[in-house]
Amino acid sequence: MALTVLGGVLAGCGSSGTAPAALPTASPRPATGSPSPSPAAESEPPALAPGPGGLTPVFERRADNAGAGGAGGAGGSDGAAAGKVVALTFDADMTADQGPRAADGEHFDNPGLIASLRRLKVPSTVFMTGSWAQEYPDQARSIGTDPLFEIANHSFSHYAFSSPCYGLPTVEKPDMRGEVERTFAAIRGTGARNVVPYFRFPGGCYDDASLKALAPTGVTAVQWDVVSGDAFATDTDAVAEQVLDEVKPGSLVVMHCTRSAAPVTDDAVRRIVPELRKRGYRFVKVSELMRG
Repeated sequence: MALTVLGGVLAGCGSSGTAPAALPTASPRPATGSPSPSPAAESEPPALAPGPGGLTPVFERRADNAGAGGAGGAGGSDGAAAGKVVALTFDADMTADQGPRAADGEHFDNPGLIASLRRLKVPSTVFMTGSWAQEYPDQARSIGTDPLFEIANHSFSHYAFSSPCYGLPTVEKPDMRGEVERTFAAIRGTGARNVVPYFRFPGGCYDDASLKALAPTGVTAVQWDVVSGDAFATDTDAVAEQVLDEVKPGSLVVMHCTRSAAPVTDDAVRRIVPELRKRGYRFVKVSELMRG
């Protein structure tokens, strides 16, 4: 039973909320009525405008469906091919109190998965906790200096930002902004450069109060529309089939970069990627998916 609950936490399964994306210390959004951005500004990671009442905006899928219903099926037009994009995202989870377990040999990292993504040339976004970055600084720097990847924020402690949330301890509202800022500092402290202004709530749990608390950080919240089911899974084929069955043009897939909690993710990715490419899909990072 406990395993099922923790699996839900890692996968964010069943969350009715949309998961936000946290912003590193990046350029502020242009003020309303400001001039068009320069080419340099256009190269900055896109961020959504604040939601109603100035709340942190939420992004979960590019729903323009460009080309999805265009003329013809396989093959189709150039527009149809352009619309068949998907973003694979990987949560590098580690809670603030799991250091002793890592010291005892538990693997919260997954270098084999990162190596596979490199071999397959799959652009990806890694949502990293500050605790993970501090435990694996060399890996965080390697990921964050490779143009194939971008790193986003997954909180420092992996505690919940609203309750109930799969039994996770809860961050107090006054501490939420600090959780995000501390994580960006930890990630940047490793030497990572490709850090984007996105945040994913642990467990995918949030409410208006947490969206309001994070608004001053300027982050965009990033959720997902495809749950891979890789958390604690032992059946590679089941994980791969779940993703392949659910992906649509513009989808955002949530997976995990933790060997102990998601041991078959690497194998599943090596099945998923070639099959989606055969179906005409192109892989993009969240920033590119959001840019549209």
